Amino acid sequence: MSSPPPPGSQPRAATALALDLIHAALAAVEPAGAVRRHVRRDADILFIGDKTFDLAEIENIYVVGAGKAAAPMAAAVEEILGERVTGGVVNVKYGNTVSTRTVRINQAGHPIPDEKGMQGAREILEICRRATARDLIICLVSGGGSALMSLPVEGVSLNDKRRLTDALLRSGATINEINAVRKHLSQIKGGQLARAAHPAEVVALVLSDVVGAPLDVIASGPTVPDSSTYADAMAALEAHALEDRIPPGIREVLGRGLAGELPETPKPGDPIFARTHAVVIGSNDLAARALIRRAEARGLNAQLLSTFIEGEARDVGIVFAAIAREVASSGNPIKRPACIVGSGETTVTIRGQGRGGRNQELALSAALKLAGLKDAMVVSFATDGVDGPTDAAGAIAHGDTVERARQLGLDPHHYLADNDSYHFFERLGDLIVTGQTDTNVADLMFAVVL
Repeated sequence: MSSPPPPGSQPRAATALALDLIHAALAAVEPAGAVRRHVRRDADILFIGDKTFDLAEIENIYVVGAGKAAAPMAAAVEEILGERVTGGVVNVKYGNTVSTRTVRINQAGHPIPDEKGMQGAREILEICRRATARDLIICLVSGGGSALMSLPVEGVSLNDKRRLTDALLRSGATINEINAVRKHLSQIKGGQLARAAHPAEVVALVLSDVVGAPLDVIASGPTVPDSSTYADAMAALEAHALEDRIPPGIREVLGRGLAGELPETPKPGDPIFARTHAVVIGSNDLAARALIRRAEARGLNAQLLSTFIEGEARDVGIVFAAIAREVASSGNPIKRPACIVGSGETTVTIRGQGRGGRNQELALSAALKLAGLKDAMVVSFATDGVDGPTDAAGAIAHGDTVERARQLGLDPHHYLADNDSYHFFERLGDLIVTGQTDTNVADLMFAVVL
């Protein structure tokens, strides 16, 4: 067992500890490894989760899907199935690609959908439609899949969806609210890929980026029943005062859906789901527990706070700083050296003109409440390596962050008010930069008190 940095050490030693814990969490949700743990082949028998398939009874195997982790997932499926993969297409974010033999990797836009993503989604839908009852479709689903598998319904342009998606992202809408809208403007989401693939057998391998791993929310649930309705979609827009910003084509579709003129997305009990299965192969819970194991190996007392953390990033930052202060003051909920771990996905309501992401904003908010607390830090990072529209995954707030900032002439309150956490932490050298990780299981955040 290694030891944590001694109390009183410089932030650089604590930063090295934080990066070690981050890398342990990411290693636990590496996509190809996650596929191999849940999919194996023994001659003509294929095992996926608790399902068994006789390959002699299957004519074609197609691999489709979308998400930031879809490329390494596809490569792992090809490695396991070899020549039995007939073909397929997966949509990935630009840069999230690996070499594959049979499955085409289509790079496209995220978080704002683009024409490349729409073309790939059209190909995916065509593959599903031509599949027969003797075929198996393996659908790879991971974070980012909703934007990457965008194929609007008739009457809605891609530009309409772009404008509305951007407005939702900037409004502070939750992932559930955003997906309720997306599903009812899509030909694929909300169980409609399964509808297109029927009567083929469909198995979805899911790397969850959503708290609690609800299958109807992850990538907007292309292969599972949809519990949301047209009414939910409209309510989400109204809740964030976006009614006046709905493009005319979308307003017409939602209006017709509310009037019962358009079919709803397929619901639980629909017979199209009789041969559709889903296996969750990775989640934020798995990453959080791997981080805890690494913290304990480094000599820290570690405890999981929650894997269901949501809300405004700056509010969550205050909570983690308060927990750090409680540990330092009373030894609760665990004694120092301590590591308190959480996971989920926060939101940012944009009020300023700065640059940043939810994890950097969480850390900046925490820094203000950590000020003066020795041997403490709050860390928050996106497991996909991209926090908002930046090249950073997140940031590290130390007990002396505010003091060091003011020595450089930086006012942390100003940067927080302007949503400019990126430039704040960039000046301090406390950004977390991992590069794109090719995985995505939401965000992790932790407080350490040495």
